[in-house]
Amino acid sequence: MSGSSPDAGPASTSERATSQPGPGLAVLTALGQPVGTAVIAGWQHTGVGFIGYALLVFSGLALADRHRSPRRNFLIVVAATLAYHLLDRPVGVTLPAPMIAAAAVIAAGHRWLVVTTAAGAYAGWVVVSDATARQALVALALVVGAVLVTEVGALIAGRIHDAAAERRRLSEERQRRRASEQRLLIAAELHDVLGHHLSLINVRAGVGLHLMDRDPEQARAALDAIAQSSAEALREVQTVLNTLYPTGEAAPRAPTPGLKRLAELTEAAALPTRTVVDGPARPLPAAVDRAAYRIVQEALTNIRRHAGPGAAASVTIRYQPEALVVEIDDDGGGVRHPRPTRAGNGITGMRERAAALGGELTTGPAPDGSGGWRVRAVLPLGGDQTREATS
Repeated sequence: MSGSSPDAGPASTSERATSQPGPGLAVLTALGQPVGTAVIAGWQHTGVGFIGYALLVFSGLALADRHRSPRRNFLIVVAATLAYHLLDRPVGVTLPAPMIAAAAVIAAGHRWLVVTTAAGAYAGWVVVSDATARQALVALALVVGAVLVTEVGALIAGRIHDAAAERRRLSEERQRRRASEQRLLIAAELHDVLGHHLSLINVRAGVGLHLMDRDPEQARAALDAIAQSSAEALREVQTVLNTLYPTGEAAPRAPTPGLKRLAELTEAAALPTRTVVDGPARPLPAAVDRAAYRIVQEALTNIRRHAGPGAAASVTIRYQPEALVVEIDDDGGGVRHPRPTRAGNGITGMRERAAALGGELTTGPAPDGSGGWRVRAVLPLGGDQTREATS
């Protein structure tokens, strides 16, 4: 085909040529053939001669080009080996070079060239050398055996290469999947951080504007809260973004989100919040601890957005043997208020956090009929998902 290299193989074999080996095998063959032939010639009490050694060395060194131009290289090596035998040189170690060149041709998808060239070279040698029937049969057996061994070797090498390529592909796929999961986690973290703090800033700003003229001191307190919330938001965003850089480039500038900061979170929630801890507190897997904190944070943010004025919230943390249960309730300000019929990004993010750990999250009206809302998350503590997410 126009525009293609004369030695280009099929698409399925192109990957095998992407990383070409060095000339080590060619040099080894160029040394091994003449040395082995010299030993065998000594047993036969014959000499190889300068031309014979030159042809053996040349056929070995020529293998260095076998991956760039496998067909041309194979023909050159076969021609050099055939010339050695047509010059009536002693029988020796002459087949390694053509077998290695043939393996490269087979790997490139040109098996037919090996068979036809081997048959043509054998026929030419029989005609020109005037070999006896016994010599012709021995030579035929050697050629056929060399072709079969080369075919089997090329098949095994191809299977090994394909298995290694599959392992590399799976490893790269796992790395891409981890990178994608990490990006999703970062997006969820940014959504939680920005949604929480911007909602808090919006509430405080409304209070400050309302009290600006009537109660300047309270307005000043609201502005101070806005300054603190914005600074905290910047620190948390910086902490999340630091995960995009290699380890050690930047140290975290804010404490890791976790239930140890629950009091701080509820204090800054800008609404009355009661906290209940059921069961003895104990160390949690990092992923569970972080997810519980973010779920509480997002639930409090949603209460500020959707609950009635003057609504109060309660946060319950239950330490069970196999799971951590997190419940966030609000009383709706004592009035029934319509809630979104479709899950927004916040609820979807909380549900995905729980699901990533093998748990579940449910939302719905508070069971006491107060018109409030409940968010309930069950986060397993010992499952495979928890261990994987923590690592």
